[in-house]
Amino acid sequence: MKEKIITKKILKWYDLNKRTLPWRKEVSSQKKQYYTLISEFMLQQTQVTTVIPFFNRFIKNLPSIKSLTKVNEKKLIKLWEGLGYYSRAKNLKKTAQVIIKNFDGKLPDNFEELLTLPGIGNYTANAILAIAFNKPYIPLDGNIERVLKRYLYLKKEKEIQKDNLTQKKTIFGTASRSSDYAQALMELGALICKPINPICDQCPIKKDCKSYIKKDFSLTKRIKKSKDKYFILKVYKKDQRYLLIKNTKFNFLKNLSIFPMKELSNPKNFNENLNLKMSNMNMNIKIQYSKDNQKFPSSYWMDRNKLDSYMLPSFTKKVVQYLEKN
Repeated sequence: MKEKIITKKILKWYDLNKRTLPWRKEVSSQKKQYYTLISEFMLQQTQVTTVIPFFNRFIKNLPSIKSLTKVNEKKLIKLWEGLGYYSRAKNLKKTAQVIIKNFDGKLPDNFEELLTLPGIGNYTANAILAIAFNKPYIPLDGNIERVLKRYLYLKKEKEIQKDNLTQKKTIFGTASRSSDYAQALMELGALICKPINPICDQCPIKKDCKSYIKKDFSLTKRIKKSKDKYFILKVYKKDQRYLLIKNTKFNFLKNLSIFPMKELSNPKNFNENLNLKMSNMNMNIKIQYSKDNQKFPSSYWMDRNKLDSYMLPSFTKKVVQYLEKN
């Protein structure tokens, strides 16, 4: 009974306060499935406000799963440029190809088959089933996790583990409007139950929220260990141009343009020029300028004055910015 009351309150709040987002448009069920697939891939590790213009541009250029299967890699990466984590874009195209080949062009509507698609894990499968197919699933993203932790006052290391949160989310119950309900919970976390300074006065479930009752809104985060990595990055410069190569060596930024680099394992007295974060990797980079004429496969000279005309990952752009300043 209590779960039904929570569900009603959250849905009522959502109907009055939800944001207008391009993937929430009233469209055919097939289009909704496609929009959900694209938006969920883009929203992995990326905020809603960042994703909106990328989603609009992507849909305009690739309006269907079929068009996505046929796009060449250069155009695909260009459409994704600025979102980062480029493996998502490549997995998205692979997923579209599998859907055409194995599922008659339709997004699967069950958990097991969704997990066979490249780039789709438990969370994305839950989100697709709830949002695109109106099935009673609650995807546990960062926003919903935060609402759950505060509502139940979960603080201890054991309490905030993924397995425990997955069990505890049943407190939210289910709704016949499963699609709206999943999005409502996400929206509640994004707009009201913010990481800092939650707007409790506007929260529809504050009355039974243990954090609100205790007036303690601090959150215990799961500790993610960053890996320290060390790299020598070589800069070859000719007039106004830098030499870039296609990355076939490292697992990160695979097949994208980077400066020639090599990794060192635990060097002593390493004085980095540049420190960049990528996922859970802390990249310590030492810049070396080189004049030798070493030849690299799949290399080209990039004109630094025409940076925006190249298809470059943000990592490479940050290195160029550093070089220009120093």
